[in-house]
Amino acid sequence: HCDIGNATEFYKIFQDEIGEVYKRPNPSREERRTWRAALDKQLRKTMKLKPVMRMNGNYARRLMTMEAAEVVCELVPSEERREALRELMRLYLQMKPVWRATCPAKECPDQLCRYSFNSQRFADLLSSTFKYRYNGKITNYLHKTLAHVPEIIEREGSIGAWASEGNESANKLFRRFRKMNARQSKAFELEDVLKHHWLYTSKYLQNFMNAHK
Repeated sequence: HCDIGNATEFYKIFQDEIGEVYKRPNPSREERRTWRAALDKQLRKTMKLKPVMRMNGNYARRLMTMEAAEVVCELVPSEERREALRELMRLYLQMKPVWRATCPAKECPDQLCRYSFNSQRFADLLSSTFKYRYNGKITNYLHKTLAHVPEIIEREGSIGAWASEGNESANKLFRRFRKMNARQSKAFELEDVLKHHWLYTSKYLQNFMNAHK
């Protein structure tokens, strides 16, 4: 689920970069459709990646690679923006083994040591180079990737809870809290929902609750 959530976000960033949205905000739906078609065509031609209606795990894993980033860069006009995209993907791929590992300290100690630095740099890039997209807002999965992974590992030594189905049941629960069936409502601020997600999926809090049973 983390792979899918983050890959969906990167897929949108790729489209925005192809259309140079940082230069001109609020593009029309038609323009967006053109960029998406160009991206799908490029991915199909060079990586044999067929377009999908909904992001799935296999597509997400293929998309989140340096190879895919290079393929997308061929469509991005500015060299400076291409370099920023490459760095974003590089940082993401350095962080990924940490939350995929059951016990990061044993399985990937080097990446774990660099995690805080990498996540800080990743957040800086989002808030500067990609600020047209992340003006003070960030998706649930990226937020957890950057803010909470080291915290969980420090307490637990493992990262299981972060990538678990608990996060998906939380999605369902909070759509109910916000009195809606899909994702349109603005009744709750995103920050509230993220806090609830975090509480709902935290292993630390689950242990705390179990101790009081």
